[in-house]
Amino acid sequence: MRQPRIIVSVTNDLYTDQRVDKVCCFLVSQGYNVLLVGRKRKNSVPLPQRIYETKRMSLFFEKGALFYAEFNIRLFFLLLTRNSKILVANDLDTLLANYLAKCFKRNTKLVYDSHEYFTEVPELEGRLAKKVWEKIEGFIFPKLKSIYTVNDSIAQLYETKYGKKLAVVRNISPLWKALKLKTKAELNLPEDKTIIIIQGAGINIDRGAEEAVQAMQFIENAYLIIVGDGDVVPHLKQMVNELNLKEKVLFFGKQPYDRMMNYTFYASIGLTLDKDSNLNYKYSLPNKLFDYIHTDTAVVCTDLVEIRRVVNAYDVGVVLKELNVQLLAETLNQLIENPTELKRLISNCAKAKLDLNWQKETEVLAKIYPKIGE
Repeated sequence: MRQPRIIVSVTNDLYTDQRVDKVCCFLVSQGYNVLLVGRKRKNSVPLPQRIYETKRMSLFFEKGALFYAEFNIRLFFLLLTRNSKILVANDLDTLLANYLAKCFKRNTKLVYDSHEYFTEVPELEGRLAKKVWEKIEGFIFPKLKSIYTVNDSIAQLYETKYGKKLAVVRNISPLWKALKLKTKAELNLPEDKTIIIIQGAGINIDRGAEEAVQAMQFIENAYLIIVGDGDVVPHLKQMVNELNLKEKVLFFGKQPYDRMMNYTFYASIGLTLDKDSNLNYKYSLPNKLFDYIHTDTAVVCTDLVEIRRVVNAYDVGVVLKELNVQLLAETLNQLIENPTELKRLISNCAKAKLDLNWQKETEVLAKIYPKIGE
């Protein structure tokens, strides 16, 4: 029996997008032939071997309106000329090309995976681009039949706006076990002090990294490690220099997932400090929260509804009443100076991950993408 073809598309370079990789691996396990399409940037590194086919398009434009226009035109023609039973659009910035291709391929199903409340991301605030994306969403979204998103809050926002019922597939980590656990020395980590971590691919504005760096002025016997990349990282490095924190704040850049999780494994405290500055952040449920839980790393987080719900339900960390440098420093010092409480939270992480894992979350995906032959 020939495997049905699924083409999954996303605008990033595929290297660090764990949600898309998890979905693609699940689709392969369900018996589908998967092609994942993204882009290749000038600084993109080679992809590790995957169990499905990938294609990265080299584009002339790297960002802005011309990038999105070029990407969607290129993607449209690719989708139009490839045989497929299902098209999966990841986020609004791939939806137009997928929808137009679906119009020409009547027997092809279109599925929309909304990773965030796209039109409310801070990068669009106050820009003409926001109105363009809202028009595209308003035109296509009511016509969609198969949609899922990352949490209940965003699902409810879309249901209220468009009267459509969305499935929820949270961006939860798989149960993690290191392929090969590196030593602290191999990772260039300090041996003798508590490690605090911020990790992930989106270390951007309004995500609390600046406050975390500033808080390290008032914390002893600990290091802050930043593993990942984003638009505020150059500013963070400048802050570290200006505040003379080179011995306390260490940068390790973008890492492959398993190596990033090695760093997270050695951290005692993980930070997720998104601010309530827009609807997209207000209702966010970042996958780093679950990465922390899966490596038995206690969480310190801002008081956002979806994050608070998980942290309080499983008692795996501390929810800040507000985000400011003084309160963050006090909270971190209290945990560092109270090892019994820190161990209790870490112990709760070990229990929580047995319930909060991708293996359980795929039960929802199985209804959207039934196993071939069943």
